[in-house]
Amino acid sequence: MALAKSPPGGTASDEDVARFTSLASTWWDPDSAFAPLHAINPLRVRYIVDQLVDCFNLSGDPEQLLAGLKVLDIGCGGGLLCEPLAQQGALVTGIDAGRENIEAAKTHAREMGLKITYRHVLPEQIEDEQTSYDVVVNMEVIEHVTDVAQFLKASASLVRPGGAMVLSTLNRTAKSFALAKVGAEYLLRWVPIGTHNWKQFVQPSELAAGLRPHGVEIRDLRGMVFNPLNGKWQLSRDLAVNYLAFAAKPGGSSA
Repeated sequence: MALAKSPPGGTASDEDVARFTSLASTWWDPDSAFAPLHAINPLRVRYIVDQLVDCFNLSGDPEQLLAGLKVLDIGCGGGLLCEPLAQQGALVTGIDAGRENIEAAKTHAREMGLKITYRHVLPEQIEDEQTSYDVVVNMEVIEHVTDVAQFLKASASLVRPGGAMVLSTLNRTAKSFALAKVGAEYLLRWVPIGTHNWKQFVQPSELAAGLRPHGVEIRDLRGMVFNPLNGKWQLSRDLAVNYLAFAAKPGGSSA
């Protein structure tokens, strides 16, 4: 069987695309290789919603706080983030380098009765479409691309003036090597061996430097840490391993 490949001419790693698409049927299984994403998803969603509420001065129905916001989820996988954002009222588009991932996401959204647009395309392939979004989401993606600078340029171009970007990735530190690479892959087996390349982890200063030339400035940084006492993930000031970033593109008007 041929390996799944990303659309040509982009920053997606064919090796990583093949790895994740081979597991596409298990995206929504909380006991699968995607269990860590299921575990951190409530925290990611809460962070995104809280930051957007503050950024755009959102109010109203607490179950529909994102009503009307155009959101682009880059590297959406099976739709783990797209669905809760759509349930909050956002107009969500999810894009991914893996065709099988997109098909899995479409299937699950139909089963849930959710209207989400899914496309098998890369951000650098749509930056010339004259389409922009209130919010661009890049979660657990940057550490898997082949050209971070090009990827961030394309992603930033899709944020409208006055819009926002929310990101999460892994910091390149000795602690992250010990915990996210050796611990998570070889000792705890939270993710399959080979899921991450520590050399591709991105430090917050590198992330800021990659966004700044394209008019996007980081406004908030928070770590995500696992609490072994209650078995849950929580926000922290410790950015040494997993971290979230909220960034804004000045100009325009709030939603």
